[in-house]
Amino acid sequence: MNLAFKIARRYLFSRKSTNAINVISGISVFGITVGAAALIIILSVFNGFGNLLSSLFDKFNPDIKITAIEGKVFVPTTDQMALLRALDGVEYVSQTLEENAMFEYGKNTDFGIIKGVDEWFDEVTSIDTTVVRGRYELKEGGRDYAVLGLGMEQKLSASIADIISTLNVYMPKRTASNSLLQQPFKKRIINFGGTFVVQQSDFDEHYVVVPLEFARELLSYDNEVSSLELKLYSDADSKASISAVRQVMGDGFHVKNRYEQNAAFFKIMNIEKWIAYVILSFTLVLVAFNMVGSLWMLVIEKKQDIAILKSMGATSTMIRNIFLGEGLLLSLLGVGIGFALAIAACLLQQKFGFIRLQGSDSFLIEAYPVSMQLWDFIVVFITVVLIGTLAALLPAVRASRISSIIRGE
Repeated sequence: MNLAFKIARRYLFSRKSTNAINVISGISVFGITVGAAALIIILSVFNGFGNLLSSLFDKFNPDIKITAIEGKVFVPTTDQMALLRALDGVEYVSQTLEENAMFEYGKNTDFGIIKGVDEWFDEVTSIDTTVVRGRYELKEGGRDYAVLGLGMEQKLSASIADIISTLNVYMPKRTASNSLLQQPFKKRIINFGGTFVVQQSDFDEHYVVVPLEFARELLSYDNEVSSLELKLYSDADSKASISAVRQVMGDGFHVKNRYEQNAAFFKIMNIEKWIAYVILSFTLVLVAFNMVGSLWMLVIEKKQDIAILKSMGATSTMIRNIFLGEGLLLSLLGVGIGFALAIAACLLQQKFGFIRLQGSDSFLIEAYPVSMQLWDFIVVFITVVLIGTLAALLPAVRASRISSIIRGE
């Protein structure tokens, strides 16, 4: 195989009598280069968006979230709260209460999610770092304040500069009444204190953060919560902490880490990423037809060389390996150049952000994020080499069947 590979390398870089072989081989290498580079760049962009959105989720989602398996709410006991706060690795524990509600600001109304939080919520999630207008201050001077997601702010046309208007929150009453005169909704008024930006479709469009006591009073609850949200120390063992939390809470509760809280989103992102990979891989298959053509023409040109090699004792397997090696070298040359171009493009995009997002004024970043991962390079390398080897198989088999008898011209 070593001799076969040396001959294949000589065939690759030697001059051919027919210039068309060089042209088609060059087109093959160029196509593989572009395909490999495109695969790495596209996968890196998906990685970049995944990392970006994951970091944004981290500012709203806790390290660990505890919810009831049955029912919307539960009442944590004093012992449970004390044990959770005393666990190794747990830094903060926050109580939250969520429910759908209708919001009114001026003449604008919309439905969303009201989320009541206690004083530890900003320590657990770092939501205060995402406030772009106003400030994260839910209570001040005996007054309650709401912090709206950017999408909710825009739908309600709320303005932090408007110190007169207030946010009206409507909630269906939990106890039914037979009186036709009694309103079916409970209404409470809260001041608009600020706007946060986390992630447009999932959080910003729906959430309004308010003090926990305000949400409980609106829902006619005493000590109920929708979830307990925990922040771990940076050096804590997440798996060990989750196991300890489950022991404290017992059966009847979901205990989820960051990934599990957004599992559906990350699965969709992963599916989209690999669908893009499959589509671009099909383009490499089309490029492989050029390689088949160039190798087939090379077999025809080297027909006399093959006959001489066979007359000198070369086996059909060796002849086949020469042209398989030729296809492998074409693939390696293309993928090597493609990887170099992809790495250069990604590094330039990371540093200078040449390709910008449309409408980036309403988003947190201006340019497409990219993040290169070793696994992507491995997958693309295997894909390109496999396609190149399969493309070379038919010409290689044809070359191995050439007779050792040299016929005169």
